[in-house]
Amino acid sequence: MAEAVGTRVAVVTGGNKGLGFEVVKSLCRLFKGDVLLTARNESLGRAAVASLEQTGLKPKFFQLDITDQTSIASLATHLSNKYGGLDVLVNNAGIMFGRSSTSPFEEQVKTTMKVNFWANLNVCKTFFPLLRSDARVVNVSSMLGSTALNKCAKDLKGRFTSPHITLDELESLMETFENDVSSGTYSQTWPETAYGVSKIGVTTMSLIQQRLLDREGKTDVVVNACCPGWCRTDMGGQTATNSAEEGADTIVYLATLPPETMSPRGELVTKRKIKPWTKGTVL
Repeated sequence: MAEAVGTRVAVVTGGNKGLGFEVVKSLCRLFKGDVLLTARNESLGRAAVASLEQTGLKPKFFQLDITDQTSIASLATHLSNKYGGLDVLVNNAGIMFGRSSTSPFEEQVKTTMKVNFWANLNVCKTFFPLLRSDARVVNVSSMLGSTALNKCAKDLKGRFTSPHITLDELESLMETFENDVSSGTYSQTWPETAYGVSKIGVTTMSLIQQRLLDREGKTDVVVNACCPGWCRTDMGGQTATNSAEEGADTIVYLATLPPETMSPRGELVTKRKIKPWTKGTVL
């Protein structure tokens, strides 16, 4: 039996720095329940928790490597045993190769897709059965995914923006991208951006997830993708226009949407405003 079934719980991946850290900080103030700061590196994660504790906040730490299914399953078991479910999931963890990277494009694609798309998809597949009534899921995407979408071949763009695309079809498209890059045949169909295509996947995944939940009658569970904007983090660099705190605002807004929220749900949101992804006119 769960030890604290009545306690609500929020999970933030990649919470030890940057956007994730700011999201944890805000949720500790706004969310009525436990906030789990997760990180791949245990020492960095515990140090982040300690720094927040010094300000009077009380996040909890759990080690999580989203690229390791055993690690994902361990957290799922913890959530089930201690809390009996999950109330907020913020899929923030991600990577991006810098413009100055000398890594071959194929390597950048494999690494970026593994973390940004496949790992986050696996987290969702494992954690979604734990989502309770009025749960909120925020998948951190990017408007660079929108830019990449508009650079896809017309037929491909149409498949991504179809209101009938399934999760299996999305996974097949992501596999096709990786295979086309490996074979050197991608340039006529796909844009040359590993990060951008990975975020096409994240946004499309989010829209599909909401449709599936609605179809299952779980209409009180809300999933959205969001773009936090260009932020001053390790990933965004120090010349970015927004602070990490400003970037976290939309994420926290979506994570704390009130019960019976009808909009936004199954959308791409930036600066608290919906972008019409399915129409392909996102810029």
